[in-house]
Amino acid sequence: MPDKVVIFDTTLRDGEQTPGASLNVDEKLQIARQLELLNVDVIEAGFPFSSKGDFEAVKAVAREIRGTQVAALCRANFKDIDAAWEAVKEATAPRIHTFISTSDIHLKYQLKKTREEVLEQAVAAVSHAAKYCANVEFSAMDAGRSDLDYVVKVFTAVIDAGATTVNFPDTVGYTIPHEFGAKIKYLVENIPNIHKAVISVHCHNDLGLAVANTLAAIVNGARQAECTINGIGERAGNASLEEIVMALATRKDLFDYYTEIVTQYIYPASRLVSKLTGVLVQPNKAIVGANAFAHESGIHQDGVLKEASTYEIMTPTAVGIKKSSLPLGKLSGRHAFQKKLQEMGFYLNEDELNRVFVRFKDLADRKKTVFDEDLTSLVETEVIYKSVPEHFKLLELVVLSGNTVKPSANVKMEIGGVVQGPYSTFGDGPIDATYRAITHLAESKCTLLKFAVSSITGGTDALGEVSVRLEEDGHVVTGQGVDPDVVTASARAFVNGLNRLHFLKEGGPRKGKPEEL
Repeated sequence: MPDKVVIFDTTLRDGEQTPGASLNVDEKLQIARQLELLNVDVIEAGFPFSSKGDFEAVKAVAREIRGTQVAALCRANFKDIDAAWEAVKEATAPRIHTFISTSDIHLKYQLKKTREEVLEQAVAAVSHAAKYCANVEFSAMDAGRSDLDYVVKVFTAVIDAGATTVNFPDTVGYTIPHEFGAKIKYLVENIPNIHKAVISVHCHNDLGLAVANTLAAIVNGARQAECTINGIGERAGNASLEEIVMALATRKDLFDYYTEIVTQYIYPASRLVSKLTGVLVQPNKAIVGANAFAHESGIHQDGVLKEASTYEIMTPTAVGIKKSSLPLGKLSGRHAFQKKLQEMGFYLNEDELNRVFVRFKDLADRKKTVFDEDLTSLVETEVIYKSVPEHFKLLELVVLSGNTVKPSANVKMEIGGVVQGPYSTFGDGPIDATYRAITHLAESKCTLLKFAVSSITGGTDALGEVSVRLEEDGHVVTGQGVDPDVVTASARAFVNGLNRLHFLKEGGPRKGKPEEL
Protein backbone atom coordinates (compact mmCIF):
# COMPACT_ATOMS: atom_id res chain seq x y z
CA MET A 1 0.00 0.00 0.00
CA PRO A 2 1.33 3.48 -0.84
CA ASP A 3 2.01 5.82 2.07
CA LYS A 4 0.11 9.06 2.50
CA VAL A 5 2.00 12.35 2.41
CA VAL A 6 0.42 15.00 4.60
CA ILE A 7 0.12 18.37 2.83
CA PHE A 8 0.77 21.21 5.24
CA ASP A 9 -0.08 24.49 3.52
CA THR A 10 1.62 27.59 4.88
CA THR A 11 0.43 30.09 2.25
CA LEU A 12 -1.31 32.15 4.96
CA ARG A 13 1.78 32.24 7.15
CA ASP A 14 5.08 31.84 5.26
CA GLY A 15 3.47 32.76 1.96
CA GLU A 16 2.32 36.04 3.46
CA GLN A 17 5.97 36.84 4.21
CA THR A 18 6.41 37.52 0.49
CA PRO A 19 7.24 41.25 0.26
CA GLY A 20 4.06 43.21 -0.39
CA ALA A 21 1.77 40.19 0.08
CA SER A 22 0.07 41.19 3.33
CA LEU A 23 -3.46 39.80 3.71
CA ASN A 24 -6.35 41.06 5.79
CA VAL A 25 -8.75 38.82 7.71
CA ASP A 26 -11.31 38.57 4.90
CA GLU A 27 -8.62 37.74 2.33
CA LYS A 28 -7.16 35.03 4.57
CA LEU A 29 -10.61 33.53 4.95
CA GLN A 30 -11.13 33.48 1.18
CA ILE A 31 -7.87 31.61 0.68
CA ALA A 32 -8.58 29.27 3.61
CA ARG A 33 -11.93 28.31 2.06
CA GLN A 34 -10.17 27.50 -1.20
CA LEU A 35 -7.56 25.44 0.65
CA GLU A 36 -10.37 23.52 2.32
CA LEU A 37 -11.83 22.75 -1.12
CA LEU A 38 -8.37 21.67 -2.21
CA ASN A 39 -8.46 19.28 0.78
CA VAL A 40 -5.09 20.14 2.28
CA ASP A 41 -4.46 18.32 5.55
CA VAL A 42 -3.21 21.31 7.54
CA ILE A 43 -3.68 25.06 7.06
CA GLU A 44 -1.10 27.12 8.89
CA ALA A 45 -3.22 30.21 9.34
CA GLY A 46 -0.62 32.60 10.75
CA PHE A 47 1.60 33.72 13.61
CA PRO A 48 -0.87 34.98 16.28
CA PHE A 49 1.66 36.63 18.61
CA SER A 50 3.16 38.70 15.77
CA SER A 51 0.25 41.17 15.59
CA LYS A 52 -3.33 41.74 16.67
CA GLY A 53 -4.44 41.46 13.04
CA ASP A 54 -2.78 38.08 12.59
CA PHE A 55 -4.28 36.84 15.87
CA GLU A 56 -7.77 37.78 14.65
CA ALA A 57 -7.15 36.23 11.24
CA VAL A 58 -6.03 32.91 12.72
CA LYS A 59 -9.00 32.95 15.07
CA ALA A 60 -11.41 33.59 12.19
CA VAL A 61 -9.96 30.75 10.13
CA ALA A 62 -10.08 28.38 13.12
CA ARG A 63 -13.74 29.23 13.71
CA GLU A 64 -14.90 28.80 10.12
CA ILE A 65 -12.79 26.05 8.56
CA ARG A 66 -14.10 22.67 9.68
CA GLY A 67 -12.71 20.18 7.18
CA THR A 68 -9.00 20.43 7.90
CA GLN A 69 -6.53 20.96 10.72
CA VAL A 70 -5.68 24.60 11.50
CA ALA A 71 -2.23 25.39 12.84
CA ALA A 72 -0.83 28.46 14.54
CA LEU A 73 2.89 29.25 14.58
CA CYS A 74 4.68 30.35 17.74
CA ARG A 75 8.20 30.73 19.02
CA ALA A 76 9.40 28.41 21.75
CA ASN A 77 8.22 30.56 24.65
CA PHE A 78 5.13 30.42 26.81
CA LYS A 79 3.60 33.79 25.78
CA ASP A 80 3.74 32.88 22.08
CA ILE A 81 2.28 29.44 22.75
CA ASP A 82 -0.54 30.85 24.89
CA ALA A 83 -1.46 33.30 22.11
CA ALA A 84 -1.33 30.54 19.51
CA TRP A 85 -3.70 28.38 21.52
CA GLU A 86 -6.14 31.22 22.14
CA ALA A 87 -6.27 31.89 18.40
CA VAL A 88 -6.62 28.30 17.25
CA LYS A 89 -8.53 26.56 20.03
CA GLU A 90 -11.95 26.77 18.30
CA ALA A 91 -10.77 24.74 15.32
CA THR A 92 -12.16 21.24 14.91
CA ALA A 93 -8.57 19.97 14.76
CA PRO A 94 -6.21 22.58 16.22
CA ARG A 95 -2.42 22.32 15.99
CA ILE A 96 0.25 24.29 17.82
CA HIS A 97 3.44 24.70 15.83
CA THR A 98 6.40 25.89 17.87
CA PHE A 99 9.98 26.44 16.72
CA ILE A 100 13.51 27.39 17.70
CA SER A 101 16.80 27.45 15.80
CA THR A 102 19.27 24.57 16.07
CA SER A 103 22.15 25.58 13.79
CA ASP A 104 25.34 26.76 15.44
CA ILE A 105 25.35 29.92 13.30
CA HIS A 106 21.88 30.88 14.58
CA LEU A 107 22.73 29.94 18.17
CA LYS A 108 25.87 32.06 18.11
CA TYR A 109 24.69 35.17 16.29
CA GLN A 110 20.90 35.27 16.73
CA LEU A 111 19.93 33.47 19.93
CA LYS A 112 23.25 33.79 21.74
CA LYS A 113 22.51 30.51 23.52
CA THR A 114 24.28 27.21 24.00
CA ARG A 115 23.05 23.93 22.56
CA GLU A 116 22.01 22.80 26.03
CA GLU A 117 19.97 25.96 26.61
CA VAL A 118 18.16 25.57 23.27
CA LEU A 119 17.42 21.91 23.98
CA GLU A 120 15.95 22.82 27.36
CA GLN A 121 13.85 25.62 25.86
CA ALA A 122 12.55 23.35 23.09
CA VAL A 123 11.45 20.65 25.53
CA ALA A 124 9.78 23.19 27.82
CA ALA A 125 7.91 24.75 24.90
CA VAL A 126 6.60 21.44 23.56
CA SER A 127 5.60 20.32 27.07
CA HIS A 128 3.66 23.56 27.55
CA ALA A 129 1.94 23.27 24.16
CA ALA A 130 1.03 19.63 24.82
CA LYS A 131 -0.99 20.76 27.84
CA TYR A 132 -3.36 22.52 25.43
CA CYS A 133 -3.68 19.91 22.68
CA ALA A 134 -2.28 16.58 21.58
CA ASN A 135 -1.41 17.88 18.09
CA VAL A 136 1.95 19.61 18.53
CA GLU A 137 4.55 20.25 15.86
CA PHE A 138 8.13 21.23 16.61
CA SER A 139 10.45 22.82 14.04
CA ALA A 140 14.23 23.00 14.28
CA MET A 141 14.84 26.23 12.36
CA ASP A 142 17.85 26.10 10.00
CA ALA A 143 18.00 22.34 10.48
CA GLY A 144 19.55 22.00 7.03
CA ARG A 145 22.75 23.63 8.36
CA SER A 146 22.56 22.07 11.83
CA ASP A 147 24.70 19.29 13.25
CA LEU A 148 22.66 16.15 12.57
CA ASP A 149 23.50 14.42 15.82
CA TYR A 150 22.35 17.49 17.71
CA VAL A 151 19.06 17.53 15.75
CA VAL A 152 18.62 13.83 16.58
CA LYS A 153 19.06 14.68 20.25
CA VAL A 154 16.57 17.58 20.10
CA PHE A 155 13.95 15.63 18.15
CA THR A 156 14.21 12.65 20.49
CA ALA A 157 13.64 14.93 23.49
CA VAL A 158 10.70 16.88 22.03
CA ILE A 159 8.95 13.68 20.91
CA ASP A 160 9.21 12.43 24.49
CA ALA A 161 7.78 15.81 25.57
CA GLY A 162 4.70 15.41 23.36
CA ALA A 163 5.56 16.48 19.79
CA THR A 164 3.65 14.45 17.22
CA THR A 165 5.32 16.08 14.21
CA VAL A 166 9.01 17.06 13.97
CA ASN A 167 9.87 19.43 11.17
CA PHE A 168 13.31 19.58 9.50
CA PRO A 169 13.40 22.89 7.60
CA ASP A 170 15.90 23.92 4.96
CA THR A 171 15.29 27.46 6.15
CA VAL A 172 17.77 29.19 3.85
CA GLY A 173 17.44 26.88 0.84
CA TYR A 174 21.05 25.72 1.15
CA THR A 175 20.91 21.96 0.70
CA ILE A 176 21.08 19.82 -2.43
CA PRO A 177 18.53 17.01 -3.02
CA HIS A 178 20.78 13.97 -2.50
CA GLU A 179 22.26 15.65 0.57
CA PHE A 180 18.87 16.59 2.00
CA GLY A 181 17.47 13.12 1.40
CA ALA A 182 20.45 11.59 3.20
CA LYS A 183 19.83 13.84 6.21
CA ILE A 184 16.21 12.65 6.48
CA LYS A 185 17.33 9.04 6.19
CA TYR A 186 19.81 9.63 9.01
CA LEU A 187 17.04 10.99 11.24
CA VAL A 188 14.80 7.99 10.54
CA GLU A 189 17.61 5.57 11.36
CA ASN A 190 18.91 7.32 14.48
CA ILE A 191 15.94 8.78 16.39
CA PRO A 192 14.88 5.94 18.70
CA ASN A 193 11.28 7.13 19.20
CA ILE A 194 10.65 8.37 15.65
CA HIS A 195 7.78 5.89 15.31
CA LYS A 196 5.80 8.20 17.61
CA ALA A 197 6.01 11.20 15.29
CA VAL A 198 5.79 12.24 11.64
CA ILE A 199 8.86 13.74 10.01
CA SER A 200 8.04 16.93 8.14
CA VAL A 201 10.14 19.08 5.81
CA HIS A 202 9.87 22.77 5.00
CA CYS A 203 12.11 23.72 2.07
CA HIS A 204 12.96 27.15 0.74
CA ASN A 205 13.79 27.85 -2.87
CA ASP A 206 16.94 29.98 -2.73
CA LEU A 207 18.75 27.61 -5.10
CA GLY A 208 15.59 26.62 -6.98
CA LEU A 209 15.59 23.20 -5.30
CA ALA A 210 12.74 23.39 -2.79
CA VAL A 211 10.47 20.91 -4.58
CA ALA A 212 13.36 18.58 -5.47
CA ASN A 213 14.53 18.59 -1.84
CA THR A 214 10.99 17.88 -0.62
CA LEU A 215 10.62 14.91 -2.96
CA ALA A 216 14.04 13.58 -1.91
CA ALA A 217 12.94 13.86 1.72
CA ILE A 218 9.71 11.95 1.05
CA VAL A 219 11.62 9.12 -0.60
CA ASN A 220 13.80 8.90 2.49
CA GLY A 221 11.07 8.87 5.13
CA ALA A 222 9.42 12.29 5.46
CA ARG A 223 5.64 12.04 5.45
CA GLN A 224 4.63 15.69 5.70
CA ALA A 225 5.44 18.34 3.07
CA GLU A 226 5.17 22.00 4.04
CA CYS A 227 4.47 24.15 1.00
CA THR A 228 2.60 27.13 -0.43
CA ILE A 229 0.34 27.85 -3.37
CA ASN A 230 2.45 29.16 -6.29
CA GLY A 231 5.56 28.61 -4.16
CA ILE A 232 5.29 32.09 -2.64
CA GLY A 233 7.09 32.96 0.57
CA GLU A 234 10.16 34.45 2.19
CA ARG A 235 12.91 35.50 -0.27
CA ALA A 236 12.81 33.09 -3.26
CA GLY A 237 9.76 31.36 -1.79
CA ASN A 238 8.82 27.90 -0.60
CA ALA A 239 8.27 24.51 -2.13
CA SER A 240 5.28 24.77 -4.45
CA LEU A 241 2.23 22.76 -3.40
CA GLU A 242 1.08 22.18 -6.96
CA GLU A 243 4.49 20.90 -8.09
CA ILE A 244 4.88 18.47 -5.18
CA VAL A 245 1.35 17.11 -5.53
CA MET A 246 1.46 16.69 -9.30
CA ALA A 247 4.96 15.16 -9.24
CA LEU A 248 3.69 12.48 -6.86
CA ALA A 249 0.53 11.98 -8.93
CA THR A 250 2.26 11.93 -12.31
CA ARG A 251 5.24 9.74 -11.46
CA LYS A 252 3.55 6.93 -9.54
CA ASP A 253 6.04 4.60 -11.18
CA LEU A 254 8.72 6.16 -8.99
CA PHE A 255 6.78 7.46 -5.98
CA ASP A 256 4.75 4.95 -3.99
CA TYR A 257 2.98 7.76 -2.13
CA TYR A 258 -0.25 9.69 -2.44
CA THR A 259 -1.91 12.87 -1.21
CA GLU A 260 -5.60 13.57 -0.73
CA ILE A 261 -5.49 16.84 -2.64
CA VAL A 262 -8.41 17.44 -5.01
CA THR A 263 -6.17 18.48 -7.87
CA GLN A 264 -8.97 20.07 -9.95
CA TYR A 265 -8.93 22.96 -7.45
CA ILE A 266 -5.22 23.66 -7.91
CA TYR A 267 -5.57 26.24 -10.68
CA PRO A 268 -8.47 28.14 -9.03
CA ALA A 269 -6.42 28.26 -5.81
CA SER A 270 -3.42 29.58 -7.72
CA ARG A 271 -5.49 32.32 -9.34
CA LEU A 272 -7.07 33.36 -6.05
CA VAL A 273 -3.76 33.56 -4.20
CA SER A 274 -2.18 35.54 -7.02
CA LYS A 275 -5.13 37.95 -7.10
CA LEU A 276 -5.27 38.57 -3.34
CA THR A 277 -1.52 38.79 -2.70
CA GLY A 278 -0.72 40.72 -5.86
CA VAL A 279 2.12 38.29 -6.58
CA LEU A 280 1.90 37.41 -10.25
CA VAL A 281 2.53 33.87 -11.48
CA GLN A 282 5.36 33.78 -14.00
CA PRO A 283 4.16 32.53 -17.42
CA ASN A 284 6.56 29.56 -17.44
CA LYS A 285 5.67 28.45 -13.90
CA ALA A 286 5.13 24.70 -13.75
CA ILE A 287 1.54 23.41 -13.46
CA VAL A 288 -0.24 26.79 -13.13
CA GLY A 289 1.72 29.20 -15.35
CA ALA A 290 0.04 30.65 -18.43
CA ASN A 291 2.36 28.62 -20.65
CA ALA A 292 2.20 25.36 -18.68
CA PHE A 293 -0.20 23.80 -21.19
CA ALA A 294 0.56 26.04 -24.17
CA HIS A 295 2.26 24.63 -27.27
CA GLU A 296 3.62 27.03 -29.89
CA SER A 297 6.12 24.86 -31.75
CA GLY A 298 4.59 23.48 -34.93
CA ILE A 299 5.95 20.00 -34.19
CA HIS A 300 4.48 20.07 -30.67
CA GLN A 301 1.15 21.42 -31.85
CA ASP A 302 0.86 18.71 -34.48
CA GLY A 303 1.65 16.04 -31.89
CA VAL A 304 -0.84 17.34 -29.32
CA LEU A 305 -3.60 17.55 -31.90
CA LYS A 306 -3.00 13.91 -32.85
CA GLU A 307 -2.50 12.61 -29.29
CA ALA A 308 -2.19 14.90 -26.25
CA SER A 309 0.19 12.58 -24.40
CA THR A 310 2.86 13.16 -27.04
CA TYR A 311 3.77 16.44 -25.35
CA GLU A 312 1.63 16.58 -22.19
CA ILE A 313 2.55 14.48 -19.16
CA MET A 314 -0.68 15.43 -17.39
CA THR A 315 -4.02 16.75 -18.56
CA PRO A 316 -4.87 20.42 -18.01
CA THR A 317 -8.27 19.39 -16.59
CA ALA A 318 -6.47 17.45 -13.84
CA VAL A 319 -5.40 20.75 -12.27
CA GLY A 320 -8.53 22.75 -13.09
CA ILE A 321 -7.54 24.26 -16.45
CA LYS A 322 -10.20 23.84 -19.14
CA LYS A 323 -7.93 22.83 -22.00
CA SER A 324 -4.50 23.18 -23.56
CA SER A 325 -3.85 26.21 -25.72
CA LEU A 326 -2.12 26.32 -29.07
CA PRO A 327 -0.93 29.95 -29.32
CA LEU A 328 -0.16 30.79 -32.91
CA GLY A 329 3.24 32.26 -33.62
CA LYS A 330 6.09 32.03 -36.09
CA LEU A 331 6.86 28.44 -35.01
CA SER A 332 3.31 27.18 -35.54
CA GLY A 333 2.61 24.62 -38.23
CA ARG A 334 -0.15 24.24 -40.81
CA HIS A 335 -2.00 21.59 -38.80
CA ALA A 336 -2.49 23.82 -35.75
CA PHE A 337 -3.22 26.82 -37.98
CA GLN A 338 -5.95 24.94 -39.86
CA LYS A 339 -7.41 23.59 -36.59
CA LYS A 340 -7.56 27.10 -35.15
CA LEU A 341 -9.33 28.47 -38.23
CA GLN A 342 -11.86 25.64 -38.10
CA GLU A 343 -12.56 26.40 -34.43
CA MET A 344 -13.29 29.96 -35.57
CA GLY A 345 -15.67 28.71 -38.25
CA PHE A 346 -13.40 29.05 -41.32
CA TYR A 347 -13.14 25.94 -43.47
CA LEU A 348 -10.74 26.75 -46.32
CA ASN A 349 -9.77 24.72 -49.36
CA GLU A 350 -6.12 23.84 -49.95
CA ASP A 351 -5.34 26.86 -52.10
CA GLU A 352 -7.04 29.27 -49.70
CA LEU A 353 -5.31 27.73 -46.70
CA ASN A 354 -1.93 28.03 -48.39
CA ARG A 355 -2.53 31.68 -49.22
CA VAL A 356 -3.67 32.63 -45.72
CA PHE A 357 -0.89 30.58 -44.08
CA VAL A 358 1.78 32.48 -46.04
CA ARG A 359 0.33 35.79 -44.85
CA PHE A 360 0.07 34.44 -41.30
CA LYS A 361 3.75 33.43 -41.25
CA ASP A 362 4.73 36.86 -42.53
CA LEU A 363 2.62 38.50 -39.83
CA ALA A 364 3.94 36.21 -37.07
CA ASP A 365 7.52 37.19 -37.94
CA ARG A 366 6.65 40.80 -37.21
CA LYS A 367 4.12 40.52 -34.41
CA LYS A 368 4.56 38.98 -30.95
CA THR A 369 1.02 37.73 -30.55
CA VAL A 370 -1.39 36.82 -33.33
CA PHE A 371 -4.93 37.28 -32.03
CA ASP A 372 -8.17 35.73 -33.26
CA GLU A 373 -9.15 39.12 -34.67
CA ASP A 374 -5.94 39.14 -36.71
CA LEU A 375 -6.76 35.72 -38.15
CA THR A 376 -10.30 36.78 -39.02
CA SER A 377 -8.98 39.79 -40.86
CA LEU A 378 -6.41 37.70 -42.74
CA VAL A 379 -9.08 35.26 -43.88
CA GLU A 380 -11.36 38.11 -44.92
CA THR A 381 -8.70 39.86 -46.98
CA GLU A 382 -7.08 36.75 -48.47
CA VAL A 383 -10.22 34.68 -49.10
CA ILE A 384 -13.53 36.47 -48.62
CA TYR A 385 -12.58 39.85 -50.11
CA LYS A 386 -9.99 38.34 -52.47
CA SER A 387 -12.45 36.21 -54.38
CA VAL A 388 -11.29 37.60 -57.74
CA PRO A 389 -8.17 36.77 -59.81
CA GLU A 390 -5.03 38.74 -58.98
CA HIS A 391 -4.34 40.68 -62.16
CA PHE A 392 -2.44 43.21 -60.03
CA LYS A 393 0.08 42.06 -57.39
CA LEU A 394 2.07 44.29 -55.06
CA LEU A 395 5.67 43.07 -55.04
CA GLU A 396 7.65 45.85 -53.34
CA LEU A 397 6.80 49.03 -51.48
CA VAL A 398 9.28 51.51 -50.01
CA VAL A 399 8.09 54.81 -48.56
CA LEU A 400 9.90 57.83 -47.20
CA SER A 401 8.05 60.20 -44.93
CA GLY A 402 8.58 62.66 -42.11
CA ASN A 403 8.15 66.28 -41.10
CA THR A 404 11.33 67.44 -42.88
CA VAL A 405 11.03 65.53 -46.18
CA LYS A 406 8.49 65.41 -48.99
CA PRO A 407 6.74 62.01 -48.77
CA SER A 408 7.60 59.61 -51.56
CA ALA A 409 6.84 56.02 -52.53
CA ASN A 410 8.71 53.47 -54.63
CA VAL A 411 6.50 50.65 -55.95
CA LYS A 412 7.08 47.47 -57.95
CA MET A 413 4.12 45.42 -59.17
CA GLU A 414 3.26 42.39 -61.22
CA ILE A 415 0.52 43.20 -63.72
CA GLY A 416 -0.95 40.45 -65.87
CA GLY A 417 2.07 38.30 -65.11
CA VAL A 418 4.59 41.01 -66.11
CA VAL A 419 6.76 42.83 -63.57
CA GLN A 420 6.35 46.59 -63.77
CA GLY A 421 8.50 49.15 -62.04
CA PRO A 422 9.88 50.13 -59.73
CA TYR A 423 8.29 53.53 -60.06
CA SER A 424 8.82 56.42 -57.64
CA THR A 425 6.71 59.49 -57.04
CA PHE A 426 5.87 62.09 -54.43
CA GLY A 427 2.60 62.79 -52.63
CA ASP A 428 0.96 64.81 -49.88
CA GLY A 429 1.69 61.92 -47.50
CA PRO A 430 3.07 58.38 -47.67
CA ILE A 431 -0.33 56.87 -48.55
CA ASP A 432 -1.04 59.49 -51.24
CA ALA A 433 2.40 58.89 -52.74
CA THR A 434 1.80 55.11 -52.67
CA TYR A 435 -1.56 55.44 -54.40
CA ARG A 436 -0.09 57.74 -57.06
CA ALA A 437 2.65 55.19 -57.82
CA ILE A 438 0.23 52.24 -57.96
CA THR A 439 -2.19 54.19 -60.16
CA HIS A 440 0.63 55.06 -62.58
CA LEU A 441 1.86 51.47 -62.90
CA ALA A 442 -1.68 50.09 -63.20
CA GLU A 443 -2.64 52.80 -65.70
CA SER A 444 -5.85 53.18 -63.73
CA LYS A 445 -8.28 56.07 -63.94
CA CYS A 446 -10.24 55.07 -60.83
CA THR A 447 -11.45 57.56 -58.25
CA LEU A 448 -10.97 57.00 -54.52
CA LEU A 449 -14.40 57.55 -52.98
CA LYS A 450 -13.68 56.42 -49.42
CA PHE A 451 -10.68 55.59 -47.28
CA ALA A 452 -10.96 54.18 -43.72
CA VAL A 453 -8.38 52.71 -41.38
CA SER A 454 -8.92 50.93 -38.04
CA SER A 455 -6.94 48.89 -35.54
CA ILE A 456 -7.82 45.18 -35.31
CA THR A 457 -6.37 44.70 -31.81
CA GLY A 458 -4.71 46.81 -29.15
CA GLY A 459 -1.02 47.58 -28.86
CA THR A 460 1.55 49.27 -31.06
CA ASP A 461 2.01 46.08 -33.08
CA ALA A 462 -1.71 45.79 -33.85
CA LEU A 463 -2.88 44.99 -37.36
CA GLY A 464 -4.14 47.99 -39.26
CA GLU A 465 -7.22 47.27 -41.39
CA VAL A 466 -7.82 49.56 -44.33
CA SER A 467 -10.98 49.74 -46.41
CA VAL A 468 -11.19 51.73 -49.68
CA ARG A 469 -14.03 52.40 -52.06
CA LEU A 470 -13.07 52.87 -55.71
CA GLU A 471 -15.12 53.93 -58.76
CA GLU A 472 -14.31 53.67 -62.45
CA ASP A 473 -16.59 53.69 -65.47
CA GLY A 474 -19.65 53.35 -63.27
CA HIS A 475 -18.26 50.36 -61.38
CA VAL A 476 -17.98 50.77 -57.60
CA VAL A 477 -15.92 48.30 -55.56
CA THR A 478 -14.64 47.89 -52.02
CA GLY A 479 -11.04 46.87 -51.37
CA GLN A 480 -9.66 45.52 -48.10
CA GLY A 481 -6.11 45.24 -46.77
CA VAL A 482 -4.47 44.39 -43.45
CA ASP A 483 -0.93 44.71 -42.21
CA PRO A 484 0.88 45.90 -39.07
CA ASP A 485 2.18 48.73 -41.29
CA VAL A 486 -0.75 51.03 -42.12
CA VAL A 487 0.84 52.24 -45.38
CA THR A 488 1.31 48.64 -46.55
CA ALA A 489 -2.26 47.82 -45.49
CA SER A 490 -3.43 50.83 -47.52
CA ALA A 491 -1.52 49.60 -50.57
CA ARG A 492 -3.00 46.10 -50.20
CA ALA A 493 -6.51 47.54 -49.98
CA PHE A 494 -5.98 49.70 -53.08
CA VAL A 495 -4.57 46.78 -55.12
CA ASN A 496 -7.44 44.57 -53.92
CA GLY A 497 -9.88 47.20 -55.18
CA LEU A 498 -8.10 47.46 -58.52
CA ASN A 499 -8.37 43.69 -58.97
CA ARG A 500 -12.10 43.81 -58.31
CA LEU A 501 -12.51 46.64 -60.83
CA HIS A 502 -10.52 44.69 -63.41
CA PHE A 503 -12.63 41.60 -62.75
CA LEU A 504 -15.82 43.55 -63.43
CA LYS A 505 -14.46 45.25 -66.55
CA GLU A 506 -13.25 41.95 -67.95
CA GLY A 507 -16.61 40.26 -67.57
CA GLY A 508 -17.52 39.90 -63.94
CA PRO A 509 -20.64 38.33 -62.50
CA ARG A 510 -23.20 40.57 -64.27
CA LYS A 511 -21.51 41.73 -67.47
CA GLY A 512 -23.18 44.50 -69.46
CA LYS A 513 -24.00 47.00 -66.75
CA PRO A 514 -22.19 48.97 -64.05
CA GLU A 515 -21.58 46.82 -60.96
CA GLU A 516 -20.85 47.20 -57.31
CA LEU A 517 -18.57 44.50 -55.96
